[in-house]
Amino acid sequence: MAQKTRIDKLVGAHAQALSERLQAHRAQLFPPDAKRQLRKFTSGEVADLLGVKDAYLRKLDLDGKGPSPETRAGGRRYYSPAEIQQLRELLEKGAKTPGTYLPGRRAGDHLQVITVINFKGGSGKTTTAAHLAQKLALDGYRVLAIDLDPQASLSALHGVQPEFDLDGGGTIYDAIRYDDPVPLSAVVQQTYFTNLDLIPGNLELMEFEHDTPRALTERSGKFFFTRIGDALAEVQADYDVVVIDCPPQLGFLTMSALSAATAILVTVHPQMLDVMSMCQFLLMTSNLLGVVAEAGGDMDYDWMRYVVTRYEPGDGPQNQMVSFMRSMFGDHVLNHPVLKSTAIADAGITKQTLYEVEKSSFTRTTYERAIESLNAVNGEIEALIQAAWGRGTAGREAG
Repeated sequence: MAQKTRIDKLVGAHAQALSERLQAHRAQLFPPDAKRQLRKFTSGEVADLLGVKDAYLRKLDLDGKGPSPETRAGGRRYYSPAEIQQLRELLEKGAKTPGTYLPGRRAGDHLQVITVINFKGGSGKTTTAAHLAQKLALDGYRVLAIDLDPQASLSALHGVQPEFDLDGGGTIYDAIRYDDPVPLSAVVQQTYFTNLDLIPGNLELMEFEHDTPRALTERSGKFFFTRIGDALAEVQADYDVVVIDCPPQLGFLTMSALSAATAILVTVHPQMLDVMSMCQFLLMTSNLLGVVAEAGGDMDYDWMRYVVTRYEPGDGPQNQMVSFMRSMFGDHVLNHPVLKSTAIADAGITKQTLYEVEKSSFTRTTYERAIESLNAVNGEIEALIQAAWGRGTAGREAG
């Protein structure tokens, strides 16, 4: 008779071995005594980010205005992310239109809270959230990224390995738990990205799913759906945009995030099974948020959009599915999709995004095709943010 295996022991052993290997992999990529840093950007990249000519940046440097770039072989000039921010602040002082170089909130503008959701694995949810948060930071917005997913992939992309770096707390759970919550500022971490802070995630987030039924039973008067919104109110003056990477299920955490949100971004992989799954997700979301609304939750949003991810233009069935979605949802589908790219996948192997890696790591066409796709999607979202602040053609739309 075959010997039976204690599945809990086997899974535990595999988890321990994998965790140790991942830690070794991280130490190899980023030694413990080395602080992870974002690369420097070429003057051409900086000119594109600022919307000016490269020659203008050269003139500023020659005139002794702004930060002096690092000059490398061939006379190529490079700026650090902090120096890009200094250039923004310098150029904003002389801008004819306020917000040209510092596009964030002004007096009276509300904090933008964007939840990125889908409960079908492989939809590119975390990749989309990470690239959005980083691009907004590069564009001069003050951004807070929140990893609400216990799997903590967004945290990993920013150099945090939960089982080693968050021993004893450090997630948003600490600030939204029902007993003795800490100030949200206590769990905010600065990242190596100028303008981008992070609240990492780990398995401890699941405690909120276990605590909430008890709180509901006790009728403590503490509504679960206000917990994240109330916590964000403590730090809202420090940020322009919050990007929340939600867990891939519709639990109490996700519903609290949706209640705090001013906008929803739904990632969709354009295949029939994924779209069918999204249909069930939308039905469940509608029903549950209807209950939250009846209990007093705020369900008015600036915008909701679907973003097509991992899109392959040469795939006929995918094109049919995208056309189907556009016919169903119209302008609620972003015009630009996120293309499936080996560049994005290869960057992920080293726990980096496409904004972090050197373009020389890829063939030029592969990199440019992928980065143009991401920039187009993020540009559409940035336009929606500006419109929500009354600086565009679109007004506030509920739902």
